Amino acid sequence: MLTFIGLGLFDENDISLKGLEAIKNADMVFAEFYTSRLMGSTVEDLETLYGKKVHVLSREDVEISPLWLTEAREKNVVFLTGGDTMVSTTHVDLRLRARDMDIPTKLIHGASIASAVCGLSGLQNYRFGKASTIPHPYTSSRGNTVISQTPYDTIKLNKEHNMHTIVFLDIDKDKGYMTVNQAIRLLLEVENRRGEGVMDNALAVGIARAGSAMPVVKAGYAHMLQDEDFGEPLHIMVIPSSLHFVEAEALVRLAGAPPQILEGLDV
Repeated sequence: MLTFIGLGLFDENDISLKGLEAIKNADMVFAEFYTSRLMGSTVEDLETLYGKKVHVLSREDVEISPLWLTEAREKNVVFLTGGDTMVSTTHVDLRLRARDMDIPTKLIHGASIASAVCGLSGLQNYRFGKASTIPHPYTSSRGNTVISQTPYDTIKLNKEHNMHTIVFLDIDKDKGYMTVNQAIRLLLEVENRRGEGVMDNALAVGIARAGSAMPVVKAGYAHMLQDEDFGEPLHIMVIPSSLHFVEAEALVRLAGAPPQILEGLDV
């Protein structure tokens, strides 16, 4: 059996009782922390709670050569991820590979950033369109700095359909954790190049350390929010479309958005 377990948002205590029981009954425990990770815990913290060795897998171990899957033919194996399991396409692919090997699979869900963003910001969950990820810029073979324009296009499309956009921020083993500040600057740079008005006076919501005892939630116009201090990672961002009056009130009262966003809204 291969059991996929979501660990929740911040530390080792976020796991469900069902997930903890499955780990304690497992023969082998594997985990990946390159798509997300628990910033409030170390691998050692997890091992202390579980009483088991946690084998941390690389991207290659998961996406290219998941040879460890063969262990689940004869053993009870669990695979751990931050947040909720199956949120990443990578994890769905693993489950399909296991099925191809006639390995039974099971899912044990955990708290997801997708729903936590709504709870922390007050934005309504049915108002969200396609999500996007802002990757770190890279240097091309010609020596130019390349900034992805895909997030800008996604935000533009969602706004055309009056939908909010969750913007995930890159985690890179060499470049580190992208911040809300860096993400806004990259979007504004694309706006400066293209001039299509997607980010002109755009509202943004930055969230840091969701699931911790002291998460940070700040909302404001993007050009001003880029200078705010969000503190330690992990960060995530939302670019809202038009706001329902309850959403606007929540952003003002819960996230410090400028009160003028309430003007002209129907109550």
